[in-house]
Amino acid sequence: MKKVIFILGPTAVGKTYMSVNLAKSLGGEIISADSVQIYKGLDIGSAKVTEQEKQGITHYAIDILEPEQEFSVFDFVEYTKQKIDEILSHGKIPIVVGGTGLYVKALTLGYNFGGASYDKDLREKLENLAKEKGNDYLFDMLRQKDENLAQKTDKNNTVRLVRALEIALADGEKLEQKTDLDSLVFALVRDRQKLYDDINRRVDIMIENGLVSEVERLKKMGLTKDNQSMRAIGYKEVLDYLDGQYDFDRMVELVKQHSRNYAKRQMTFLRGMQNIEFVDTEDKKKAFETILKTAKKWMEK
Repeated sequence: MKKVIFILGPTAVGKTYMSVNLAKSLGGEIISADSVQIYKGLDIGSAKVTEQEKQGITHYAIDILEPEQEFSVFDFVEYTKQKIDEILSHGKIPIVVGGTGLYVKALTLGYNFGGASYDKDLREKLENLAKEKGNDYLFDMLRQKDENLAQKTDKNNTVRLVRALEIALADGEKLEQKTDLDSLVFALVRDRQKLYDDINRRVDIMIENGLVSEVERLKKMGLTKDNQSMRAIGYKEVLDYLDGQYDFDRMVELVKQHSRNYAKRQMTFLRGMQNIEFVDTEDKKKAFETILKTAKKWMEK
């Protein structure tokens, strides 16, 4: 079995700090499980880890795609499996870090998402349905086919909604397969109000650092909300602001609101996972000591 450590949690909970320090202590390399940081040029709105924050630790799955490209759960699983093998071949410990829960669940449970690559005709049909009848129509289809999967899917994210329907329509092929991973999974948590306050501050910093200018540049490149990358929180709201759908203050308010809502969904998703170690990060030093101690014991088994 391949030993892999996971550090999960909502935005602004302290995943970068914990993962980098753990990698330094154990001799690890990090694979990002973030559906936005994979894109080149989406730096400010994704709170992309900086070279300074990396502290010399090798990171994967960051800046690997152009912003007009798409990246599915299946793509993540295949990419990450390859990188896990690569990291282990270096004699290092793979540490998967992020907040995109479905990515991690698919990897740890060995889901077979349709067996191989996607069905192009089915995807085009579903995408056309979304354009003609809207996401609510697709979401109702998903609920009728797989209520549990629907509960874990953001109906406002067309890409993930379409992919979820592809899985649900695969007639039972979304099964838990045997996995060759021996996983130690940490979920970082904080007091909800304090976390929300930090999220609000993080959005203010993004705005100060030039989020609007970043989205303006991407828009000039021809990117729209038809692109998967531009449907990410922070980018879609700024695009609507630039298109005159609401004023600046309303845009900032919506980014904060949607970020808090997403954090809540992330925590709900994590609580639904099994065999997971929850760690409160209010005291960062104490939290890291807990993580390091648990990881060392697990590695000795």
